Amino acid sequence: GVPWSVLRNYSSASTKEKARRNAVCERTELLEVLKARVRQLQASSIPEVTVNKSELAVLGNDKLQDPLQEEGAPSPLEEPAAPWGRAQSLSRPSSWAEKLKKEMHVRQLKVERKLSLAASQTALEEEVKAKPKSKEKAKAKKSLKSPKAKVVTAWSQGQGGPHSICTHGKLRVAAGKEGVKAQRPPRAQKDSSHQKLLQQSIQSTLECFLFLQQPEEAERFLLSYHSSPAKRRLLSVSAYNTVMHSWARKGCLQRVSRLLCMMESVGLQRSLDSYAAVLECLGRSQASTQAVWRCLQQLKNDGFHVDELFQKCLFEEDEKEMVLRAIRIVQPNYQLPPPPSPQTCKSSLLQDFYSKERMVSYPKLDFSVQELQECFQQQLEMELDSTVTIESVESTKPLTPQAIRARSLLSTLRSRWHGALLQALHKSKRSMAKLRNTSGYSTLYPYLCLLPDEEYVGIMMQILNSLSPQGESLAVLARELGSKVYNRYITQRKLRSRQLEKVRAVYGSYIHLLAKDSQPEEYLPREYWEKLVAEAGFGPALNLKDCSWPYMLLMRLGMHMLELLVEALRVPRNILNPRLEPRLIPVLYHIYSFHSSWQVGLIKPHPIFSQLVSDAGETLLTFNSSVIPMLCPPVPWTSPHFGAYVLSDTKLMRFVEGVVQHQQLLEQCPQVHLHPVLDALNQLGNCAWKINQPVLDIIISIFNDKGNEKLDIPPPVSEVPKPPAPPGSSSSWSKAHKQELLLYKKKAAEVHSLRMDALYKLSIANHVRDKVFWFPHNMDFRGRTYPCPPYFNHLGNDVTRAILLFAEGRPLGPKGLDWLKIHLVNLTGLKKKNSLQERLEYANEIMEEILDSADRPLTGRRWWMKTDEPWQALACCMEIAKASRSPDPAAYISHFPVHQDGSCNGLQHYAALGRDLIGAMSVNLMPCSVPQDVYSVVAQQVEEFRKKDAEQGVKIAQVLQGFVSRKVVKQTVMTVVYGVTRY
Repeated sequence: GVPWSVLRNYSSASTKEKARRNAVCERTELLEVLKARVRQLQASSIPEVTVNKSELAVLGNDKLQDPLQEEGAPSPLEEPAAPWGRAQSLSRPSSWAEKLKKEMHVRQLKVERKLSLAASQTALEEEVKAKPKSKEKAKAKKSLKSPKAKVVTAWSQGQGGPHSICTHGKLRVAAGKEGVKAQRPPRAQKDSSHQKLLQQSIQSTLECFLFLQQPEEAERFLLSYHSSPAKRRLLSVSAYNTVMHSWARKGCLQRVSRLLCMMESVGLQRSLDSYAAVLECLGRSQASTQAVWRCLQQLKNDGFHVDELFQKCLFEEDEKEMVLRAIRIVQPNYQLPPPPSPQTCKSSLLQDFYSKERMVSYPKLDFSVQELQECFQQQLEMELDSTVTIESVESTKPLTPQAIRARSLLSTLRSRWHGALLQALHKSKRSMAKLRNTSGYSTLYPYLCLLPDEEYVGIMMQILNSLSPQGESLAVLARELGSKVYNRYITQRKLRSRQLEKVRAVYGSYIHLLAKDSQPEEYLPREYWEKLVAEAGFGPALNLKDCSWPYMLLMRLGMHMLELLVEALRVPRNILNPRLEPRLIPVLYHIYSFHSSWQVGLIKPHPIFSQLVSDAGETLLTFNSSVIPMLCPPVPWTSPHFGAYVLSDTKLMRFVEGVVQHQQLLEQCPQVHLHPVLDALNQLGNCAWKINQPVLDIIISIFNDKGNEKLDIPPPVSEVPKPPAPPGSSSSWSKAHKQELLLYKKKAAEVHSLRMDALYKLSIANHVRDKVFWFPHNMDFRGRTYPCPPYFNHLGNDVTRAILLFAEGRPLGPKGLDWLKIHLVNLTGLKKKNSLQERLEYANEIMEEILDSADRPLTGRRWWMKTDEPWQALACCMEIAKASRSPDPAAYISHFPVHQDGSCNGLQHYAALGRDLIGAMSVNLMPCSVPQDVYSVVAQQVEEFRKKDAEQGVKIAQVLQGFVSRKVVKQTVMTVVYGVTRY
């Protein structure tokens, strides 16, 4: 639990190092005792342990509330005894737990004291070394060393700080215990990446104060770092600029000037954004000509040009107009610089594609300008609402008296819970505000003020309603809650900055490139959008300044909201059974579940709540608007920070939370080098889709009829066979009975997960069944592209692929029907080694089965169910039937998508780059009568080597006789081109 920032500053050969090692050894020994006890608990066949605050101090070697709440705030997650299962026996601290708790507390204090003293002395030594060797140096060193208590306090605030998120050892322990394995960077990068994370945290908080229009608080926060020599190094020019912008919006020139002096006093150079803030303030305050002239002269002396302000700075609201007003006080005839001439990708591979001599008109969509404008308005309204509530496809059972009563009870309880959460949030914020006024410790407070309180409560209730009976990982829920708040903040910020007005205006012109009733244009979508933005001139930048929140901040905010949920929500214990004692019990519990030797925190609903939800059988599902396919063509990608959705924040490149290296490399890449990637993503996103309604209806009917695992339609949890109940109480059950029960619970959890995944996909598909929609795309660090909507897209499983059609059809042509038949045979998994002609002949032989499957999918011979990809095969049978029965199959308009896969695509690239004819043959890059299989070729060669080794007496080669198969070889051959490690 020790912060990296402390660990990295120890001297390797000093008494402090020895003290540190001893402290860590003591802590390690105690942890071994704790781990042994955890293993003992696991060995006693207790699958879950309910943990309250006192036990958490033992099992997690830190109190839970430390990473979740402000210092001095009331203690969270005080859980009563679990009302179900063996966990009851552990719901109160036993004698061993009490003893270990006391020992842990004493040792924790000793360790922290030793570490803090060692770290503070090291920091002071480094600070002293940096100063000139003089008499003043010795005096400074002596004065700084006393008193020790102040030094330790200054150091702890400097490294952890009242507002820091990532440096708290407590938080890392909590995150680690909840199953989030911290990605530790290499030693060379550790220092700089840690500092960047802290700077990002500081910047995020200052951006919050800017959004909240609280310049006083922003400056107070900045001063808490600026006034401390140890903390000052964490402040970047951007931090000072943000506070200057907050005062500039008020027109307070004196405050802005003071901040400039502060920045210069610590040796930071003014940036273009610094001058933009000063000029904005001068423009608002109608400053004198002399003041503006001095500012512009200083800008010039620092090596900048006035035009660069408008070319490189990102403005919000009316900032650009204010800067221009100030400049025109001195230069009345000044005009905005012309937009830079568009750069063209110079890659030799793409010189023909980007050649202006060969440009052709961009293809039109089958929509008019008016229709696309209406589509845009629908998408905008959906994103402004941030969530979408849709009807579930699960069959609505007749409302029984039990269901009516359950719905009524849930409605009453949710109303009470809404009020309780609102009250708990108000109390929490009052506590933080009071703490902030007295000691300055208010890490989360500004983040809880960005949205109306009702929105925070709505987000928490949304999480509660979507929680499964088996519970969910605490880390996953915390990240989801934090992300929801962040996404709504970004939307509000875009609205506040008037960015939406500009996007609406530019998009209104952009659709003329795509609409069928407009003039053809020889532009790519990215080029056309950039042209329109340049022509728009005034107004805010469409790229917001980078204001992403650090991963640990999202986690901390989410954990605080989870804490409110666990603390505030109560349900009467006798609500379903009047004979029980009428007392309030928690709706949610924080428990630990042991997965192998890893301990994972879960938030689990009480069975009473799960039973109520099950009995009510509600048929509404709520999703974030970003998981629904777009109802209009996506905004084209023009940079790593802009594209895809109208308002929702989307990253061009997916990356693991907390890992920033890939993102930094992307930022450093010249924009012109990204043009081919951006254009490829835009082309994928502009493909319109629609639903194959007949296939969807068949799938829904099977889904509601208890599913079918053979057809990849998961059954409901009620269909999972339960183990027979053994006689006697649970304490007398045998180990075998307990094992059966654990296996049943595991199977039920898996089935529930699969069932909900299918429910989401089918419900979203049913929601857009009568609409045309689009999938915006982004990519991972390798350049592999993915649709942004996660549940329902064309890269999904057999079911989702089968219910998607292209919105725009094309005539099949003379060979189109033959290719549909070949595609069907490919879907069956048969004839893999046969030529295309042989596959076509086989399809013609089974035409009777194909037509029977199309006409009577559930009542006929059901040939389609025996194929490898049954649902795509059924959809293809239906398409073949329609085409073959049409008057002219060549003229039949087909919307059917045909998915094709490369033959070991990585090796295809290698063969092409090396002009390797033999390799090209083996991966089907050269014409061949029958398909080639590189995996079988490699397996054959490996087998030959094995035989030679076996003849020479190599033991392993003899043992492996008969085991070198295509399947064994395939994984190694397939992945070697992606740079995997040897094993």
